[in-house]
Amino acid sequence: MGFLTTAESTPGRTGSDPGSGSSAWPVSRRYAWIVFALSFGLLLSDYMSRQVLNAVFPLLKADWLLSDAQLGSLSGIVALMVGLLTFPLSLLADRWGRVRSLVLAATMWSLATLGCAVAASYGQMFVGRLFVGIGEAAYGSVGIAVVLSVFPRTLRATLSGAFIAGGAFGSVLGISIGGAVAQAYGWRWAFGVMGGFGLVLAAVYAVVVTEKRLARQNDPAKDETGTDGRERLRVLLPRLFCSVSVVGAYIGSGLQLFIAGALIAWLPSYFNRYYDMPTAQAGATAGLFALVIGIGMIAGGIASDRISRSAPIRKWAVAIGCSVGSLILLMTAFRLPAGQGQLLVLALGALLCAGTAGPGAAMVANLTPAAIAATAFATLTLAQSLLGLAPGPAVTGALADRLGLLGALRLVPLVAIAATVAFLVGRRHYDRDLRRLTGPARVAEPDETEVSS
Repeated sequence: MGFLTTAESTPGRTGSDPGSGSSAWPVSRRYAWIVFALSFGLLLSDYMSRQVLNAVFPLLKADWLLSDAQLGSLSGIVALMVGLLTFPLSLLADRWGRVRSLVLAATMWSLATLGCAVAASYGQMFVGRLFVGIGEAAYGSVGIAVVLSVFPRTLRATLSGAFIAGGAFGSVLGISIGGAVAQAYGWRWAFGVMGGFGLVLAAVYAVVVTEKRLARQNDPAKDETGTDGRERLRVLLPRLFCSVSVVGAYIGSGLQLFIAGALIAWLPSYFNRYYDMPTAQAGATAGLFALVIGIGMIAGGIASDRISRSAPIRKWAVAIGCSVGSLILLMTAFRLPAGQGQLLVLALGALLCAGTAGPGAAMVANLTPAAIAATAFATLTLAQSLLGLAPGPAVTGALADRLGLLGALRLVPLVAIAATVAFLVGRRHYDRDLRRLTGPARVAEPDETEVSS
């Protein structure tokens, strides 16, 4: 999962240059919405292929006698590849062609998902999941760039917000449909359905969306500074880590998503083991919780923007509140007996556990120069993957082998303590770091609109 700002999403354009054509359509409206629909469909396929595994954990465990640590590693390897490869693959896509890159990526993750369907061992499944992660690595950043290039600048916030929802909906569909298909036909068919859906969409995308029909107003090898990518990195890369507060935002956001990643991966198994739900019902129930996590991500961003209009430092309060709130609620939930009360408290904790994503992205946007906005968000994605989404499922699985799944889930929320500390340290240095970057006048101004995707 990557992040971007509405004003700085597309290379070559900045928030300070609205331009006279901000409401103009680079292509016909009909074609623009077709591009959006197909890109959104591929985003759904991305997350469906990523999350279907979690729905079939119980069946894989029974068939191959896997440990929970092995199951967790199958989920975590995808996030690890996404984190490591998002930035380099995004740069390659800008130079090789975004549409060609998207089609190749979707084809790769779909074929890899089909490969998982015919895997005969844990090792083969691990390799398949690794290639799923490679294929999905740059889709978020490249896909949204394609969409924004065919719409007026005035619609960027709406479109970026829709991509946030797309990730949540894809997770819900992957877990819910995957669980239902697996229960009816077996876990191999769950992977087969997801892979086949992605291949069909990739073929349609390749025919309908072409580089020639997209409005390319900028040379992809150049950025706002007029320099090529290598010179840009050499000069500006050190500024990604030039302040204590931006490092605090990276670390806090990454650690907090450890909790969200663990919940999405292991709730289907939790409902199967502790609520005696069959695979389909466990997947559907866990899918609802994945949707709650996505809603919380959006709500955290909205709340952050509203309360920080006159004082940008309040974004840190939202992040800290979500982190502490998720700690208390989830620690409480996993100590309650199974039942409606536990589900209610668990849902509230899930709502808050990823609510730091929006404020975290806003902090990074404010604390890094506009010229390296894309690189800053790639760095944020790296932190979120390496500190959160990749180790969350794997570490939880390893703990479950020793303590049981319930015992592991009782420990997972404690990561929020470290995330809260990182946010508190970042908040303490925020005003000073913001003045150093933008000047004292900017500190008191309302923030630009930021969204995460």
